[in-house]
Amino acid sequence: MRSLPLSRLFACLAALALLIAVSSADARTQKPILHGKNWVAITGKPLAASAGARIFYQGGNAVDATCAMLAATSTMWDVLGWGGETQALIYNPNTGKVIGINALGVAPTGATPEFFANQDLAYPPEWGPQSAVTPGTPGGLMVMLAEFGSLSLADVLAPAIEMAEGYPIEASAVDRIERGRDRILEWPYSREVFLPNGDRDDPEGPGVGEIFRQADLKATLEKLVEAERDALANGADRKAAIYAAYDRFYRGDIAEELVRATREHGGLITMEDLDNWEVKLEEPVKTSYKGIDVYKLTTWTQGPVLLQALNILENFDLASMGYNSTRYIHTVYQAMNLAYADRDFYYGDPYFPPEEPVDGLLSKEYAKQRAGEIDLEANDPDAGPGDPYEFQRGRNPFRAELDALTSMRTGVADEESFFRGTTTVQAADKDGWVVSVTPSGGWVPAFIAGSTGVGLSQRMQSFVLDPAENPYNVVQPGQRPRVTLTPSMALKDGKPFISFSVQGGDAQDQNLLQFFLNMVEFGMNVQEAAEGDNFLSYQMHGSFGQHEKEPGRLAVNESVPEFTREQLESMGYDVEVGVWGQRDITSGPINAIFFDRENGAMQGGSSNHGDDYGIAW
Repeated sequence: MRSLPLSRLFACLAALALLIAVSSADARTQKPILHGKNWVAITGKPLAASAGARIFYQGGNAVDATCAMLAATSTMWDVLGWGGETQALIYNPNTGKVIGINALGVAPTGATPEFFANQDLAYPPEWGPQSAVTPGTPGGLMVMLAEFGSLSLADVLAPAIEMAEGYPIEASAVDRIERGRDRILEWPYSREVFLPNGDRDDPEGPGVGEIFRQADLKATLEKLVEAERDALANGADRKAAIYAAYDRFYRGDIAEELVRATREHGGLITMEDLDNWEVKLEEPVKTSYKGIDVYKLTTWTQGPVLLQALNILENFDLASMGYNSTRYIHTVYQAMNLAYADRDFYYGDPYFPPEEPVDGLLSKEYAKQRAGEIDLEANDPDAGPGDPYEFQRGRNPFRAELDALTSMRTGVADEESFFRGTTTVQAADKDGWVVSVTPSGGWVPAFIAGSTGVGLSQRMQSFVLDPAENPYNVVQPGQRPRVTLTPSMALKDGKPFISFSVQGGDAQDQNLLQFFLNMVEFGMNVQEAAEGDNFLSYQMHGSFGQHEKEPGRLAVNESVPEFTREQLESMGYDVEVGVWGQRDITSGPINAIFFDRENGAMQGGSSNHGDDYGIAW
């Protein structure tokens, strides 16, 4: 009997292991697939998913349901607040196009490198009113609803208004309030909201399940509904009435109180900043991977990282390596590092100069060059940005900075900041509307802007002050910081294939990349892929705090065998089992919808790594 060559033997063993893993995975998933013929609604909290279902039952479309879930999660402080930022991808079945929603706030008047450097800061602050960009979520919600929804603002805000009146607060929010207590005590309006118990000298936060009330926020949301109602009474149509509410938030009495309270405590936001800010409707960027078109928002997010990594990995036979084998983990880790290195140097607000080299970054030829830079035998701790200008017309204006670039802010990455903030919203309906959202900002402990009840964003910290670090992302008034927030959508044969997103800061596109490969390369269903045992790199610069990086640090799931971990360590990795406290941190709370064309239905996947929850019908 002839023996198989070792290469063939390893390939057969990998295929057998994959077959066993995938065939038994359905029995191992902690949540079942959500099956729906008419609609699917998934988000970060069960109560908020119920808000989306409620809107669907009222006859709303996926955009209406999304707006209701966004409002509910913001009211629940599910790692975001009303003054944060919203970014979305929407598939419009009437046009067959994917639309980008850019509702990220901008740096306010006076926010300059000199302003923060004079405070001896290496980056803008993590907390407080000076960490705030202008609020984006209210505007993003109202623009999405006005342009693509079908119901009124009163309809979609009704669940959030009821919640602001009082809802049983969940353990995760209670824990965040307790951990942020010292900062909350610095800001009187935040103290009143988050520490309602105890006495004046020793206030305490709410207990788990306590009815948590936010009278000021309720009044603000009711003012928006009132503005809409008054406009309708004066003859405005549905869209114009929603924009009347928009104007009241950004130009009326709500704006005046937000600015007054923010500036009272040293913040920089002015009425002019709010008046000048606007939501952008954009064309997303995309790439094709094995016949699947994958869409992301452009370089004001980290979204193109996923596209760059897919372009690089297209040069490798990933399936033959075996799921989470040594070769697979190493190859994907290296591809992610190269894509993230480009993010750290080249990504920024496309509405401000200099112009980002997007065509070069997403070039297949550039990806082929980058793939050739991967050492197949060892980690490259010095993996840095390439030069995408060689693959598009033009000369790199920062070639000298690129040549002089050295690794910055190496140190121990803080898990809490690495995964900071964010939730996700996924919605789809029988008429073909699909929405993927990754809203964030204004997480606890948030600075609450006076009697508005609105907790402001902390996104200013994602800017840099030194152009040598990233010349495209230097803070200046009116500019958007490059954020980690990154909704995703994939089309196959021109029709929705998967809509997916995840929370978790710099880990987002790492988890989403592996989720996508789980389905496309390894044949997992949407729930198996959402619960998949991912791995995590810390080799990129963090987007929060002091922007540290840790070359070679690799967090793996506990399911990765000791033998594989030892092989990875021999390749130069510092391998750890990715657990923070009692929680696995390698597999973020991924939410997704898969479109089952064969049966004319939808399948929802909702991660088992958090409070995320979905409802389908």
